[in-house]
Amino acid sequence: MNDSLIAPSEILAAIRAGQSISQLDLYRIDFSGVELQGSSLTGLNSIGANFTGANLSGADLSGADLRGVNFTDANLSGANLAGAYLNRSQLYNTNLTDANLTGAKLQVARYDRQTMWTTGFGYKSLGAIGPGAILNAAYLNTANLRNVDLSGANLLGSYLSGADLTGANLQNARLSGSTLQMAFLTGASLRNARLNGVNLQGADLRAADLTGIEIEHLDSIAGADFSQVQGLNHEIRAMLLGRSAAELDVWNAFTRRTTRQSLNS
Repeated sequence: MNDSLIAPSEILAAIRAGQSISQLDLYRIDFSGVELQGSSLTGLNSIGANFTGANLSGADLSGADLRGVNFTDANLSGANLAGAYLNRSQLYNTNLTDANLTGAKLQVARYDRQTMWTTGFGYKSLGAIGPGAILNAAYLNTANLRNVDLSGANLLGSYLSGADLTGANLQNARLSGSTLQMAFLTGASLRNARLNGVNLQGADLRAADLTGIEIEHLDSIAGADFSQVQGLNHEIRAMLLGRSAAELDVWNAFTRRTTRQSLNS
């Protein structure tokens, strides 16, 4: 049977009847708002599925492939997620209290301040992205991180070349030693962030909030665009304008403006 031809209602009926669906490929299926509390979903394969607002409390999702699944507003309290693959999943306002997350994979999964975790679970150090995350030396080159909340995150020595951080909240983040070549930081909040020793070559910082930043011993600002940045004090602006002409007179490949022009605008 072609899995893609099975209607979600038929799959739900099979689950509620206690039938195994572990062999079915439920790629990107829409299960938003479903009531599956206490269901046996061991080994479920539902990459990219939509479980927004679903009730999966007490469900057995051990070993499930849940990569890229949207669990926004979902209830997974008491669920068994041991060994589950939650990479790149969305866990915004998700209830994970008392869930078994032993061995769960959370690389690049996204959470926010409303996400509720099992008490004592060290989610911040498992590669997930959200407030206070520990992502030192993480490889996030070209990652889509638009509007993410990474306030207070540790990103020391991280690799963010070409990453899209447009509108991201990086307040109080530690980015020292990181690589931000060609990164998009347009409109991002970097208030009180630490950017010591970073590489900003070709970065787009237009309209970013740089209030209170630490930004010493930079590796390079060649081609970086600082147009309309907020909060950049006179001392730091003068320090940046004191860099060599080999950096200041380089065009930004995207905005077609030199770093010197952007700092003087």
